[in-house]
Amino acid sequence: MSAERVQKIMARCGPWSRRQAEALIREARVTVNGQAATLGQQADAHHDAIKIDGRRLKVPLAVTQAYILLNKPAGHVSTRHDPEGRPTVIDLLPKQLAARVQPVGRLDFDTEGLLLLTDDGALAHRVGHPRFGCSKTYQVKVKGRPAAAALERLRSGIKLDGRVTAPARIEVRHVHGRREASAHTWWTVTLNEGRTRQIREMFFRIGHPVKRLRRVAIGPLRDSALRPGTWRRLRATELSRLRAALASDHSVGGSGGTGGSGGKHA
Repeated sequence: MSAERVQKIMARCGPWSRRQAEALIREARVTVNGQAATLGQQADAHHDAIKIDGRRLKVPLAVTQAYILLNKPAGHVSTRHDPEGRPTVIDLLPKQLAARVQPVGRLDFDTEGLLLLTDDGALAHRVGHPRFGCSKTYQVKVKGRPAAAALERLRSGIKLDGRVTAPARIEVRHVHGRREASAHTWWTVTLNEGRTRQIREMFFRIGHPVKRLRRVAIGPLRDSALRPGTWRRLRATELSRLRAALASDHSVGGSGGTGGSGGKHA
C-alpha cells in the first residue's frame, strides 16, 4: 500500500472520524515510528508503526470500507454515543459493523429518514461539507398551508443565527383536512446546506411548525422500500453514482435533488 495521510489511515482502520483523528494528532497522542505525528504527515499503514496513546493501530491485510444506508426511525440520535442514554443509530447495526462506521452528518432525535454511515473519512467529508454541493431532500409535514409569499422567503433565504440560508427548493406534496385553518400540508424541501434544526426553524419563522420530518434522499441515494430501523450496504452502482455526483459541481439527485453540511440537519 502506498503512503497516505495518517489521519486518513486512522479513519479507515479505526473507530474515529477524520476530524477526530486530526484532533488526536493535534493533542500529540499519535506517533509514527516512535515520533509524534503531524497533521498532513504521510505513512504506509502496513510498514510504519502508527500508535494512538501507545497502542498500535491494527491494520487488516485487506481493508474493505463499509458504506451503509440506514433508515433512521424517530427516537434515535445520530451519534455513536449519547450522554443521556437514548438509543443511537449505531444500536441498529450488528456489533462488528457498528464498531467501524460513523454517521455522516446528523438527523434530529425526532427526524426520520435516510442516513449514511461509513468508515471512509474522505467520502464522509465530501458528503458532509456544503462546498461539494451534496444536497439532501426531505418530506415535511407542517401545520396549515403557508402562503406563497412566505414560501418564496424560504426559497430565497432567511436569516438564521445571523446568516442567511442558502436558496432552497420547496414544492408542495399533499394536503390533509377540509378546513384550511386546521389542514396539514406536505412539502418536499431540498437543501444544499444543513444547519441545526434548519427546516424546523424555517417553517417556524413563517408560522407553520413542522409536525413530521423525514429525509428521503442523500445526493443520488434513495430507497423508498427501506423500512424504518433497517439498513443495507450501498450497491457498487450507487457508490459510483455518489462519487460521480460529489466530483461534479453540483450533486445530482432524483426528482427534487438531494445532502447538506456535516452539522445537525433538519
